[in-house]
Amino acid sequence: MSTEEKSAAPRSLAEALRVRDDVSLAALLRSRPDLITPVPTDLTQLATRAGTRASVVRALERLDRFALQTAEALAVAPDPASYGELLALMGGDEQDPAVAAALPRATALLREQALVWGADDRLRLVRTARELLAPSPQHPSPTGLGPTVREATAGMSPGRIQEILGAVGLPSTHDPVSAVSALGALFADRRRMAALLAGLPEESREVLARLVWGPPYGQVTHDPAPHLRALLDRGLLLPTAPGTVVLPREVALHVRAGRAHRAPEPVPPPVEAAATHRPQVVDATAAGQALAALATVEELLKEWDEGGPAVLRAGGLSVRDLKRTAVALDVPEPVAAFWVELAYGAGLIASDGEADERYAATPAYDEWRELPPAERWAHLAATWLTATRTPGVVGGRDAKDRALSALGPNLDRSATPEVRHRVLALLAGLPEGAAPVEESVLARLRWERPLRGPQREQHASGAARDEDLRSRIARWTLSEAELLGVTGRGALAAPGRALIGAPDAPRPAAEDEPEGPGDKLPVHHHRLPPAAAPPTPADRAAATASAARLLAPLFPEPLDHVLLQADLTAVAPGPLERELADVLGVLADVESKGGATVYRFTPGSVRRALDAGQSAADLHAFLARHSRTPVPQPLTYLIDDVARRHGRLRVGAASAYVRCDDDATLDEILADKRAAALGLRRLAPTVLAAQAEPAALLEGLRAIGFAPAAESAAGDVLIARADSRRTPPRAAPEPVPDGPPAPDDTLLAAAIRAVRAGDLASTAPRKPGPGDEDGAGGAPGGALPRTGAAETLATMQAAVLTGEALWIGYVNAEGAASQRVIAPIRVEGGFVTAYDHTADEVRTYPLHRVTGVAELADDAG
Repeated sequence: MSTEEKSAAPRSLAEALRVRDDVSLAALLRSRPDLITPVPTDLTQLATRAGTRASVVRALERLDRFALQTAEALAVAPDPASYGELLALMGGDEQDPAVAAALPRATALLREQALVWGADDRLRLVRTARELLAPSPQHPSPTGLGPTVREATAGMSPGRIQEILGAVGLPSTHDPVSAVSALGALFADRRRMAALLAGLPEESREVLARLVWGPPYGQVTHDPAPHLRALLDRGLLLPTAPGTVVLPREVALHVRAGRAHRAPEPVPPPVEAAATHRPQVVDATAAGQALAALATVEELLKEWDEGGPAVLRAGGLSVRDLKRTAVALDVPEPVAAFWVELAYGAGLIASDGEADERYAATPAYDEWRELPPAERWAHLAATWLTATRTPGVVGGRDAKDRALSALGPNLDRSATPEVRHRVLALLAGLPEGAAPVEESVLARLRWERPLRGPQREQHASGAARDEDLRSRIARWTLSEAELLGVTGRGALAAPGRALIGAPDAPRPAAEDEPEGPGDKLPVHHHRLPPAAAPPTPADRAAATASAARLLAPLFPEPLDHVLLQADLTAVAPGPLERELADVLGVLADVESKGGATVYRFTPGSVRRALDAGQSAADLHAFLARHSRTPVPQPLTYLIDDVARRHGRLRVGAASAYVRCDDDATLDEILADKRAAALGLRRLAPTVLAAQAEPAALLEGLRAIGFAPAAESAAGDVLIARADSRRTPPRAAPEPVPDGPPAPDDTLLAAAIRAVRAGDLASTAPRKPGPGDEDGAGGAPGGALPRTGAAETLATMQAAVLTGEALWIGYVNAEGAASQRVIAPIRVEGGFVTAYDHTADEVRTYPLHRVTGVAELADDAG
């Protein structure tokens, strides 16, 4: 390297950032958004922030496995290291061609994220990253390497070092430094080390083989065996503490054939396809699942329409209420937790906020029900994709050993949206109609984010699972996507592809290939997604609308009829129109679901319809109008019989009372032992008073076999509608971001402009002022310039005539101080109008807020 090139080489990370263009700086800030929260004042502050421990740890966590292995290799390489030295550590003596091909990308990624800086002949890992990744007794290196000879012999007596030199056949030196250098040079020499190891006993070489891939530390007794003594005498094992020895890094690298890692992974593992199906079959299956998902959510909200389960004191559902919900939906409890959380995340249910707090439907539920089916599904799917609440952890325990309940706190996992989106993106990269091998998806995710693996969570059993959190979220994503209809038969459906904004998938070579689990597709390799601006709300809304448009034609047309049967059931052969489904859902109970839904009419369901304000004539007319079969006589008799008895008893508030025109009926109630708990007593021949509340009285009489109706204070029958219980307007829960949000292009442009402006002001060379010996323009230590008002005014007026730029200190109305480089245009009325180089626009500044002014040096940029 020439003298000019050496002088041009960056001497710090700040200087390396200073020579970057705006595109490169934007890539850095997009990948590490914490660096502009808040926006740094200049590039020196940006570099300082990029080297803080918290920021570096966050950046390392987002590296893929090979980029992380490259950083780990740099941490054990000389500082600085050349690209050739790094390649030798990564590829070994045999120089793996795959490693050589992938290393430029990994190095460029580390440079882009400001973890590595410097030219190819002087690569430097930022100091904090080196401290985190370099080996130490307390924190072993992921490479399995130990300390260097120089580090391991620190504190060793000079005499002992000379003895080691003699044992390996090296001449003695005059000082320990040169002795250690000679020993290190020997261990790094492949030919001489091969000869040295060849002269060792086989047992000694076996000891080295056991330590070579780590951990490099071992235990020895005060009187080592001969094969261990041979290693200690030659410095191939060096003592670090009484009874503890370590394998020096140079020795390990020789035995490893120069490789820093046992198994470099330059290429991401492929996502393999387990089976392929025709795209039409995948889309049809997904549409069926989507229709079932809508029905399940509506059934859940119907179950909670008149007031759902109580809210626990700590928040969330009790285990008993979750079990009841699972029974009502006819699904396992984890699946019930998923549907409950999905409805909550979509803003369809919330707590009512009353003293006796309960969950209930929100007003947004009524608006959602009025949407077309495809739009209702798209709203649920978009909510699921971006939600950080993770139903899969329900039933486990948090870090404080507290149970995690559905709808409760502490269910947010900030990594969940990223994992969900990435899993679907991996599926989108497969040929259309291909279902992945689950383990290959998990392996790919572990390669992309290896440092996120150690996260563990406690389960209800009290044992921590071996699988990392990201892998568990990925498994849940695959199953939840199938439940929701984003995938069909394991393959990504067209609406799901549109939901994540993925391009059209490559199609299999032959469209008519047979289906089946044994039909393996070719291995499909993926490239890492390029850095891109985060999707805006408008982008997400467009993707959601596109998914709804693709799904709408796949849904069957809603039916306006059912098939009534003589066994008091009705069969709906498909999805029903909204009005028909609403009325039938009140008049009958759902007995079974599937391709066709079976409803059963019971005295209780008919009474429920009468309570909702329907008359017997209305029900007969409704059934006759919507049945493709004649109304069976048993159903007609059932409706007439329940209607004849409905409302003969009236319940109101006294605390509560029962009145009936037929005093014989009241006599029958008083004589029934099952009514004793209601605390009834006769007030008049046609009136009974009760100690129970009206609602409890209604339920008690119905349990006995009567059909009472509730009435108002005016004596009118109260109509109980299914949607009568609603919470006040509630906002859906906001996702918990995984750190600062990724900046959009507008924010990036503004931040880069501000940083460069501040850097220009802080680095522009200034002419020395009066009595200023260091050239800081009267601002020693980089402080704001200080000049008197008269001198400031005179310098400004002179600059207007000469057109020169000035460096000023300025304090705004909020008291914030800044440095600026301006070219004055006009000075009048106590204001200076100037072109502000730092803001790249013409601005006007009050002179009384200018702390001082200094002229720029002639060589200022």
